[in-house]
Amino acid sequence: MPRSAPYDDLPMDMLKDEERALAYLDAALDEQDPRVFLIALRNVTQAQGGIAKVAAHSGLNRESLYRALSEKGNPNVQTLAAVLGALGARLSVARLTCPAPAPSRTPAAPTPKARPGARRAQPASRAGTPARRARRR
Repeated sequence: MPRSAPYDDLPMDMLKDEERALAYLDAALDEQDPRVFLIALRNVTQAQGGIAKVAAHSGLNRESLYRALSEKGNPNVQTLAAVLGALGARLSVARLTCPAPAPSRTPAAPTPKARPGARRAQPASRAGTPARRARRR
């Protein structure tokens, strides 16, 4: 009976191919949850030689890179750019092919009613003009 490869090894072997790895990262960016991209980046980093090798090529501290790519990591743009650069990629911006969904229009909260006889607050730019002060008298 032929030996089977563990499931985790198959995706890692596929991610050793640079084109597949870049397509994988690109697809992860399309997801709504930013954690999906960080997981994908961690997987590609491990497949492309490991954290230590990518840290050395990116100029980042290995421990910092482990922390940035951890489950609770929150890498900044500079770290992402350095890691992607070490992987032979870069951050870029592209025009959306379809328009972004319109923001939901929820009704605004009702404003509290003014007390009888209470003065309305004036905007700071208009409150102190001489014409307004004269009308208040």
